[in-house]
Amino acid sequence: MGGDGSKDKTAASLVKRRSLSCRQGFLSLPAQLVHHSLFRHSAQHREYPVSKQSPSTDSNTVGPHPEWTLPGFISIFQPEFPHRFDGHLQILGFIAKGSFGPILKVMDPSKDKTYAIKVLPKADVLRHGVLQQAKEEVIIQRQVRHPFLLSLRDCWQSQNNLFIMCDYCSTGDLYTYWTLKGCFDERDIRVFAAELGCALGFLHDFGIIHRDVKMENILLSDKGHLRLTDFGLSRHLECGDRAFTICGTLQYMAPEVLSGGPYSHAADWWSLGILIYALATGEFPLPAEADHCVMLTRVSEYPFVMPASLSPALAFLLIELLCKIPTRRMRCLEHFQSQRFFHGMPFDSQLLQKNPVEPILELKNHPDREEKSMRGLSLDLLQNFECDLLNSPSTPVDCSPTSMKIEVNEDTAGMEQGQQQPHRIDSALH
Repeated sequence: MGGDGSKDKTAASLVKRRSLSCRQGFLSLPAQLVHHSLFRHSAQHREYPVSKQSPSTDSNTVGPHPEWTLPGFISIFQPEFPHRFDGHLQILGFIAKGSFGPILKVMDPSKDKTYAIKVLPKADVLRHGVLQQAKEEVIIQRQVRHPFLLSLRDCWQSQNNLFIMCDYCSTGDLYTYWTLKGCFDERDIRVFAAELGCALGFLHDFGIIHRDVKMENILLSDKGHLRLTDFGLSRHLECGDRAFTICGTLQYMAPEVLSGGPYSHAADWWSLGILIYALATGEFPLPAEADHCVMLTRVSEYPFVMPASLSPALAFLLIELLCKIPTRRMRCLEHFQSQRFFHGMPFDSQLLQKNPVEPILELKNHPDREEKSMRGLSLDLLQNFECDLLNSPSTPVDCSPTSMKIEVNEDTAGMEQGQQQPHRIDSALH
């Protein structure tokens, strides 16, 4: 997670001032609201059943437990989020705004390494009923290690917050570079597609469906190679199983997801097809609509005719990926890498990363990159920032958001900061 940007003294003072507050937030949440959130969760998020670590309930009892004490509000997040204090970390920057809290750039002085930390206020996690979703995110990231997946380094809980710490990618995200360049040459698209195909094939072999493959969730290494991130909507889905939750980002969602399922791992390959189409043409096949119902109608009616500017090999690949019938869609790595578009391309992670992606390196110092990466994010978002990750430094904070999306919840719909990004339907911890 992450991307470099300018340093701002105003942001530094805001983060420093707000990060020292640890007396508000979760502990001030009324007990009735916490209990209501916990029991309301299982009905609204059927795909994330209550874990064995959650407080036990009597089969005949559905109300709150007045006898719960503070340790209970710690134990319900365990064992996925161990309880400890990591005050040695120094907050260096504000990278992005997630659904519930900020994503911070931090330094570990003991290792002299920089990381990105997603901060999740416990109160919001319980209020929105996404406790199991938060746990599933870190469970999945602990299980998978791959050169084209962003690595989880640590996760823990403090008194008020959950923390998910990953590698920091200073180069930024693919969406920023796409907005700067417009479209990429097929030679570079071949590298991007091969790397992302390897990442999806690896996840699917582990029985994991990502459900939010898009440019904003693809960070870039210092040589311009891909790192798929954000497992907030991911879940385990064994071969033969089906999912039904409508979630993801509208412009990337497969028709079977938009319709409410059933769907499986083939939905990720559709999203990959949309992404490749946008990289090659400079635009999406269809604009984002107001909601998933309208989007489903548009996708169902749209013929997905490939532009004449595409090579026959790339056009055929996209036709295979953007097949509206999931059982006929290309949906496995073996068939993907055998396509004529990848002729002569080694599907080996070390060989794929051997040469830098020149367009990314050329655009890294583009004068408009910082502005594009911010995508309208304002420092006002720091005003209500409270985090008990203490010991923030006196050094300036860099404000370089790498992702800012419209969030459309299952219960509410709204636009953040006037963004014109594709709508995202979820209750994700992004």
